[in-house]
Amino acid sequence: MTNNSASASRESASRQAAAQATMTLDCPDVSARLTDVPQQARPAVDTELAKLDTQVADAYGQLATGAKTDTEWVRTSVLDPLSTERRQSLDRIGAEIAKVSQRPAGLDSLAACTVRKEDAAPAVAAANGSAAPSAPAAGGQAQNAPSRADFVDIRKVRPNVVKPRQKANASKGTFTSRCGRNENKHFNPDNVIVAPGVSNGAHHMHDYVGNLETDAFSTNDDLAAAGTTCTNGDRSTHYWPVLRLRNGKNEADANLPGGGQDGNVGRILQPASVQLTFRGSPVGKVAEMPIFLRIITGDAKAFVNGTANANASWSCTGFENRQLKDKYPLCPRGSNVVRTFNFQSCWDGANIDSANHRTHVAFAQANGACPQGFRAIPQLVQRITYKVAPGSVFAVDSFPEQLHKPVTDHGDFINVMSTSLMKKAVSCINGGRRCG
Repeated sequence: MTNNSASASRESASRQAAAQATMTLDCPDVSARLTDVPQQARPAVDTELAKLDTQVADAYGQLATGAKTDTEWVRTSVLDPLSTERRQSLDRIGAEIAKVSQRPAGLDSLAACTVRKEDAAPAVAAANGSAAPSAPAAGGQAQNAPSRADFVDIRKVRPNVVKPRQKANASKGTFTSRCGRNENKHFNPDNVIVAPGVSNGAHHMHDYVGNLETDAFSTNDDLAAAGTTCTNGDRSTHYWPVLRLRNGKNEADANLPGGGQDGNVGRILQPASVQLTFRGSPVGKVAEMPIFLRIITGDAKAFVNGTANANASWSCTGFENRQLKDKYPLCPRGSNVVRTFNFQSCWDGANIDSANHRTHVAFAQANGACPQGFRAIPQLVQRITYKVAPGSVFAVDSFPEQLHKPVTDHGDFINVMSTSLMKKAVSCINGGRRCG
């Protein structure tokens, strides 16, 4: 082969790899539409919702390794079989709900998926050690990788954090639980809130701190009896997708569900710090959270769902008045990457969970007050930092079809504080003290 033809072959391979890395599936998020599922039907419905996620993950895997440029192959080998599987699951969901209530209308309309193309090229680490990711690479971790367009120099972002003005009766205190940095390597690809009883229900790996027993099969009794990494005895569970360095090196989960089998590759980064802080309301006092209250913040499928429920906040130490929702930050030397999850701080006063895991809690309004029908509770803020060398490519774990987009970042929490500890937390917050 001549030098010219070899060069052309490499360029063709690089273009092909870039094209393969930017095709994904866009399917309606059924769980987001099911806002009213009777309690008796929820276990069976949750199982079917998890099956829908597995169907999409499997279909994405076929799309990623197949002839994406052949539209007929994509339709007959990927989209049509996927729609058939989804329709069967949707029928079972409708049947389960119909046993105890009225069958939801329009479920059939959620079966069909489309192929979506993301035009940006994959990012790879800069060979010269500069702050920005360099040109695309062919093969390897370029597949299913974040794109160059997903990164931005934090120094080029304008300050954008706006906080509501505190009123005279604001609850200005804080309560902190110190629960470590997952030094005991508590990882699994489960999600006991969204997919209880389903192994690999998240299709991405989670970091855990706090409760030592959390997995897909944990019951409330299990959580209440478990040990904890928190120094104050708080048994609450906190988890979020791991952050990985996309450096071509594999973790132990390279061939396992939630890891390499679901497109999550690279070295898992241990946080440099984890801060779990509960804050008050800028307009009044807060009430106690009920035990076993579940809250998810952000949307793991925001890349295809849109940003209505997205709540990612990316920044760098020293620049946290500049928050990014849909970009990874490129931090200057000496500055760490920061992920911040500001949880919903308003509760409906009755339910510890809801069918779509969202409607029982709400965010405060722009003026800091809770919407009508909700009461203020301590606002959890999970702040996690990482040491990432300038020029490195990193990405959050995600459902495979979400392409590791930063906008899909999310945090999860189950309150397992004892009654006395929760009373102490609320007393500190309402009394304007800093505790923990």
